Amino acid sequence: MRKQIDREDMEHLCVLGKLNLQEREYEAAAGELQKMLDYVEKLEELDTEGVEPLCQMQTGENVFREDTVTGADRREELLEGAPARKEGYFQVPRTVE
Repeated sequence: MRKQIDREDMEHLCVLGKLNLQEREYEAAAGELQKMLDYVEKLEELDTEGVEPLCQMQTGENVFREDTVTGADRREELLEGAPARKEGYFQVPRTVE
């Protein structure tokens, strides 16, 4: 059964949403809402027999890789490009007083 959005429905939605729409906006919103309802009705035609209900897309499995050391100590190589260094670290200007 196809649901048509009428003026009473739109007025009720505007009250619920605390919307103050101009007449032009009112008609545009009703048209967009009707498109959404028509799409939902179209989705209801799909055969979902045997499809498990879904509440979220994530599987709950850990997708992170193992944390393994893959390279050598490159500290000195990386610090070569530093404008200033102190005790083996980058030295930056003080930002908090």
